[in-house]
Amino acid sequence: MQGVIGAFAELDSTVHAIEDLRKQNFSDITVYTPTPRHELEEALQPPTSPVRRFTLIGGLLGVTFGYWIPVWISDYWPIVVGGKPVASWVPYTIIGFELMVLIGSLSTVFGMFAVSRIPRLTMTVGYDGRFSHGDYGIWVPVGPERATAAADVLRKHGAVEVRNER
Repeated sequence: MQGVIGAFAELDSTVHAIEDLRKQNFSDITVYTPTPRHELEEALQPPTSPVRRFTLIGGLLGVTFGYWIPVWISDYWPIVVGGKPVASWVPYTIIGFELMVLIGSLSTVFGMFAVSRIPRLTMTVGYDGRFSHGDYGIWVPVGPERATAAADVLRKHGAVEVRNER
């Protein structure tokens, strides 16, 4: 994957560079930062995470199995107590709730790993070790035809270093 990496010393210049890149229709921007900053998140405007769908589907499956398994077991081994129904929803609510939480949380963890593509078997392109020590980095994956435009935007906003990466 080809692209341009820019290293910035200040947060404000990084935010302005991201905003300018977005205005020029560079959409797939990756930012490396030593600490999470809300300014960068606001500038990137990331889409809503699809992990919540994993949680919803896992929770619904969990509560369904939480009710279905005891009803199925009660059908095979009925315990008739004082004329009460064999399969009643009231005592099975606890099992349904517990399985909803268990399967929902496990599917959330699976969804986080799946969406973030962990484990990554290849090295991250565009990462520099100094982005963990105080500098900010912007990685813009572009082809050779738009690489100079992206590099010019990064330099215009005060990038300490701009280089093409492959």
